[in-house]
Order: sequence, then C-alpha cells, then structure tokens
Amino acid sequence: MGTAEPQIATRAETQLIDGFQLVIEALKLNGLDTIYALPGIPITDLTRRAQADGLRVLSFRHEQNAGYAASIAGFLTQKPGICLTVSAPGFLNGLNALAHATVNCFPMILISGSSEREIVDLQQGDYEEMDQLAIAKPVAKAAYRVLHADDIGVGIARAIRAAVSGRPGGVYLDLPAKLFAQAIDAELGRKTLIKVVDAAPKQIPAPEAVKRALDLLRGAKKPLIILGKGAAYAQADADIRALVEKTGIPYLPMSMAKGLLPDTHEQCASAARSFVLPAADVVMLIGARLNWLLSHGKGKTWGGKSAKDWGGQKFIQVDISPQEADSNVRIDAPVVGDIGSCVSAMVASLGNWAKPPAEWLNAVSEKKKGNVAKMAETLAKNPTPMNFHSALAVVRDIVKANPDAMLVNEGANALDFTRSIVDMYKPRKRIDVGTWGIMGVGMGYCVAAAVTTQQPVIAVEGDSAFGFSGMEVETLCRYKLPVCIVVMNNNGVYKGTDKDPTGRDPAPTVFVKGARYDKLMEAFGGVGVQATTPAELRKAMEEALRAKKPTLINAVIDETAGTESGRITSLNPSAAKKK
Repeated sequence: MGTAEPQIATRAETQLIDGFQLVIEALKLNGLDTIYALPGIPITDLTRRAQADGLRVLSFRHEQNAGYAASIAGFLTQKPGICLTVSAPGFLNGLNALAHATVNCFPMILISGSSEREIVDLQQGDYEEMDQLAIAKPVAKAAYRVLHADDIGVGIARAIRAAVSGRPGGVYLDLPAKLFAQAIDAELGRKTLIKVVDAAPKQIPAPEAVKRALDLLRGAKKPLIILGKGAAYAQADADIRALVEKTGIPYLPMSMAKGLLPDTHEQCASAARSFVLPAADVVMLIGARLNWLLSHGKGKTWGGKSAKDWGGQKFIQVDISPQEADSNVRIDAPVVGDIGSCVSAMVASLGNWAKPPAEWLNAVSEKKKGNVAKMAETLAKNPTPMNFHSALAVVRDIVKANPDAMLVNEGANALDFTRSIVDMYKPRKRIDVGTWGIMGVGMGYCVAAAVTTQQPVIAVEGDSAFGFSGMEVETLCRYKLPVCIVVMNNNGVYKGTDKDPTGRDPAPTVFVKGARYDKLMEAFGGVGVQATTPAELRKAMEEALRAKKPTLINAVIDETAGTESGRITSLNPSAAKKK
C-alpha cells in the first residue's frame, strides 16, 4: 500500500494542466512565438516554462522597453506583439508602451500578473496591490481579466481579436497570480483553447464610396496623395504603388510610410512638402490621420490665414474607422474599409485614367529640384566638428547601400534631420517615434526589428533620446543582435550650450561634456567606436554591418548644432517666442 499511493498520485498529475501551460499553449496555438518580457513575481516561472516549451523569450532591463519592442513587432508582423510584465510597478512601466501602441494603431497585448481580486477589492494591502484592469482601460483598445484556468483560451482569443481587428491597438490582459497554479483536467483544458480564425476580417468599401472618391480625384487640377503608417501596416504595397503610378498623382509619405515607394521615385513630393500641401486642391489620405503631424488639415501649412482656417482643399480619406472622418475638417469622400481592400477597389475602377495637368506636375517637379539642389549643397559641406547634415550624409549613403536594413530613429533634431535627409527604398524599413513623438522607443525597437526581420538594424539616436533606454545595449549584447547604434552627441537636449543664469548647476538641457556612450557598449562586450569625422563614421558603420555585432558609434557633433524642439518649435511657447 505504501508504494501504490504515490504511483496513483503521479498518474493523476499527468492528467492535469495548469494555468502556466494553458497560457503557453494558447499563444503557440495562435502562432505567437515571441515574448518580450522582464521576469519577476508572479511570472518568472511562466518565462522559464515558455522558453523550455519553444517560445522565444527576450528579457529586458526595463518593462517599458519590452513594451515598445512588442508594439513595433505588431506593426511589422500584423500579429499582436506580446509583452509580459510583473504586477503593479512592472505593469505601470509597460503601460506607457501600451498607450503608445493604442495611439499608433499597433497590435500589442500587455500581459501582466496581478494581485488576488478579493484582496485588491477590499484594499487589504497585498504585495504590489493594484486594480490594474481599471487603470489600463483608458489607454487600451480593450482590457480583460481571466480568473479561471478554463477561461484562459477565451481570454487570449479575445485579446488577439481586439488587438488586430478593425483599427489595431493595444490590449491589456490581466492574469492574477493564483490563476497560474490552477490545475484542471488536461484533456478538457486543451479543449478550452481557441485557435482564432480570421482575426482581422477584410472590410470591403462600399462601391458608391469608391466611385465618389475617384470622381473627386479625377476632377482635381492639383491632386495629392498622402500615405500614412496605416498604409505601410496594411502590407498592400503592390496595389498602393499601382494606384500612385497609374494615376500619376504626386504623393507625400509620412515618416513611417517612407519606402512604400522609393523616396527617389519621380512622383515623391517629400522635397516639396511645404509647396504641395497648401497648393493641392484635392488630397487623398491613405492610412493617414489629419492630426498634429499634418497640422490638423488647417492653418498656414494648408494655405489658411489662421490656425482655424484651411485652404479650401477637398479631402478623400481612406480609413478603416468611420469615426476618423470629419475629425478636424470636412471629409468630402470617406472610403471606409481596410486599406488593402479599399486601394484594390480603386485600382480596379481606374479605367482610362488621365494624368494630372502638366502645369501641376511641372510645378511640383521644379520645386523639388530646387530643394534637392539646396540639400545637396548643404550635405556636401564638411564642417569641423561634424553637424547633423554631414553626419547624416554618411548614414544616407550607408542606407542606400543596405536597403534591406531596418532604420530606427528617435530624437528631436536627430529625428527631423534623418527623416528629411535619409532616403528609404523599401516598405516598413523605417520605424520611429510615431504619433506621440515619444522618446525612449529606440532600443526596444532595435531588439524587435532585429528579431522579427532577421535583418541588420541601424539606429540613429539623439543623445537625449538614447538616454531613455540606453541600458538595453546589454540586451543587444546578450542576444548578439546585429544592431549598429549611432548616437548624435551634441552634449545635450537640442544643443549643449545653455547656461544656468545663477551659475549653480548645469542648465536643464545640458549633459556631461564629452560623454563616451561607446564605452557603455564596450562594457557589455559589444563594439564601441568614437567618430569625430564623416570618414570615421563611415568606416565604423560599414564595419558594424559587415561584422553583424552590436555596435555603438559615439558621433561627436557640434554642440551648437540643432534647434530647440526640432521642427515643432511652434508647440513650445518659450522657443516660439524667442524666434
């Protein structure tokens, strides 16, 4: 009898499955094979078991960076990126990235362990006690809590659908600690898991909406197409290119839409942006919103006389959300549906399309030529020390020679100058700060970009922006990722020249002079290089891409280079007053 009882117990155990395993199997069933995480109570064992069961678990030094990685993985793959955090403070660290995903329409699921409901609800002071679900709801597209192991499959299925269907966004999934240890019959437990079918169904536009849009576009004398990151996310690259080229209409790519068609394409109007926006009479927005990045469709940018006026343009808006129309100005021809279906329908209905008037095309072309010539003249200069232009002229050449590489970009001036100087040649190769203009995305993006694309990554970072996530260079080294970081070091935020009028402290915008960011990478076994000339920068970047080793180049630039707030000085009252 003494030996029989343990054998019976062992047989019973093999027939059970716990919450840990159900979460892992639900993710695997739905093809979600990568987790961006920071382990700790109560999810440490989940990370261990997930890795042992074949999932890739990438562990970060800060949850916010794991969250940014998950968010951009969602943008690049059209599958929800998974971020896993501990409860309360870890959850809050991931919340910034969750909000970022929601605002930018990136599919992401933030999964956090949490305290027990009965203790939280009575506010009895549990370890890291917090009503996380209530806090997440305002910044997430959807939020769910799972209390019972046999609901794990439903919870993950609902989170997946919410993240990718319609307008994508961030979803929060709350898993209390007690859930993981719950054990149920293995056969019944696995039957509760759901393989999500058609998580993001096509939304076909109404034929009359397509006709109305094309009729308006056909009658335009100065038409313009604006491509947003929603167009890039859609992965409808061939149809978007066909629409642009068959209509012959100039197009303006927003930052993360650069490369949908090469920036060197003859119809690209980026170099004439300030000319085409106020001059156009009909503007088609594809996956782009008339938010602050496009001056809300109003003001002098659009030919208006004041901030509340717009220049009389007629707008066509292609968007999956009908609520987006009329959010700032009148939308004359909304086309509601997923980008791929809408653009495909328009291409199929073009018929014998007449190109825009030559007068318009010639005016855009001339403005481009003049601005491109001015930029070429600026880039040809070789000042000592380097400035943003001379350093980015090197990056421009490196990206042109390596068009498959991913470009991560953040900062103020480092962002603005890179966006206008460095051309992109392929879709979804440029990822940056997005709708909020948020800092700190850089290193998380680098990890996800390297992991999801299996391509080398070039990160152009302002020294201030790099500071938000710089410790993650250890993560890059730990996983031996082929990332080349270029820190534009001008000793401060915007510039390194401000002074404290009292003489007591450094100015709030000034950093340690002559900081050696390259040494930080060396500390973890990566390659660190100091570059003070374009030639040194070029050599270091070329070697980094050849070696495919984590590399940080401390690009020393003139500390007087740059302008306050980059190119959005108008949003900074003090800086605007100084101008």
